[in-house]
Amino acid sequence: MPVGDYFYGTGRRKTSVARVFLKPGQGAIEVNGMPVDEYFGREVLSMIIRQPFEVTETVGRYDVKATLAGGGKAGQAGALRHGVARALCDANINYRPALKKAGFLTRDPRMVERKKYGQRGARARFQFSKR
Repeated sequence: MPVGDYFYGTGRRKTSVARVFLKPGQGAIEVNGMPVDEYFGREVLSMIIRQPFEVTETVGRYDVKATLAGGGKAGQAGALRHGVARALCDANINYRPALKKAGFLTRDPRMVERKKYGQRGARARFQFSKR
């Protein structure tokens, strides 16, 4: 469902949340007021974000404005990809099967496991000695 002249999608990954606004345009991607390549720095992360456009063959057809919060850069890139995929489904329901097959509509449930008391970490124990 379009919000005004935008298509909206929320993406999540680890502790990162991406609010994505998609609008027909030239393919510019802006993240927190900065160009995507400048914000992420690494080419691999920029490639991850562009994957939904490549799968749906819509490279250069939509402009993206996104607000990212929480987590690190890799988690934010994953959240942004998830949000873009959801917004593309909003824009055209015919993109859904391709995005679903590629796994971009599935929220990655993996989170950091909490540290337990009496242990050094989530699973690591303190060193044990019999004597």
